[in-house]
Amino acid sequence: MSVTRIQPQPFFADKNRAFWNLQSLGWAGAFLLRGSSTIANGQSFSSLIPVLISTVTGYSVTLLMAVAFRYLLKQRPIVTWGVSILTVVLAAGLVAFIDAWVFSTQNRSGDTAGVQLFLGAFYLSVTLIGAWSALYYAINFYLTVEEQADQLTRLETQASSAQLAMLRYQLNPHFLFNTLNSISTLVLLKQTDRANAMLSRLSSFLRYTLINEPTAQVTIAQEVETLKLYLEIEKMRFEDRLRPSFVIDPAVSHARLPSLLLQPLVENAIKYAVTPKEEGADITVTAQPAGDNVRIIVSDTGPGLNDGAIKPHIPMSEGTGVGLPNIRDRLIQAFGERQRFETRSTPGGFSVIIEIPLNMDERSKVAA
Repeated sequence: MSVTRIQPQPFFADKNRAFWNLQSLGWAGAFLLRGSSTIANGQSFSSLIPVLISTVTGYSVTLLMAVAFRYLLKQRPIVTWGVSILTVVLAAGLVAFIDAWVFSTQNRSGDTAGVQLFLGAFYLSVTLIGAWSALYYAINFYLTVEEQADQLTRLETQASSAQLAMLRYQLNPHFLFNTLNSISTLVLLKQTDRANAMLSRLSSFLRYTLINEPTAQVTIAQEVETLKLYLEIEKMRFEDRLRPSFVIDPAVSHARLPSLLLQPLVENAIKYAVTPKEEGADITVTAQPAGDNVRIIVSDTGPGLNDGAIKPHIPMSEGTGVGLPNIRDRLIQAFGERQRFETRSTPGGFSVIIEIPLNMDERSKVAA
């Protein structure tokens, strides 16, 4: 039997409903406080009638004040505060007059007593209505600040998404140029079958890069399938000189990472390891658990940078192209400080090591 989970809603999610709730609860609390004080002083229950009338009057007057304050919030500060103070004084005077009139009518007091009643009621009314007004403006200020913070968060998210999209679309144009040039060469050599096969694979690869959301995340398994599609195209150019292999631990095959994160790394390996060497090179993509992270290594058997040094978190040399800084920037955008980007170069090859949080695909969790 499925249980429907009740999601709690923020109190001010519906501002109109929140106002009526606070308005009703506040004046009900005021009535209970004044009523209990009246009974505690030994007065009869009939003394609650003036308290009830006073509460209803205050409730009604503050409704009118809310309309006026809503308009005043849009004015200049000097107008807002000046008219608001005047409104509070007039409203408190109206409530005090009604309170004094009701009390004097019930008790048939004289004129002098009526003035004293009015002054006492005015002090109480101006305190209550002043507190109501302060609370009204405080809540509106809080909601305004919260709305501006939410808007700023949305703008920052949009800016981050736009930057991620820009980074994702910075694919190396050499790949497209070389592939189209290879297709043209095959056509000139009348090798139409190979040309059609390469064109079909190029179409599939470009369809994936254009249809998939630039800011989307995919599983490592999906990323590997895309890499294989890309490598099939390059394999037709380099044949046996390009020797790719994949070592993906099943435990992390459903871990998520930004789409097309690894393609520029493999492209760099082809450009700087396979192309310069007559015998070509091996390119290995490894993914394995590393505590709470997943470690991904893209390595090749090319010439490396010939210095054997470890260079973490620094811009790559010009000889490595734009792919590596692009990857580093995408990792920072996607994971902040929870990622690691490191390069290692030896006389026997070059490798890029990436560590990102082990965020598993939700569908794989359900299947498990």
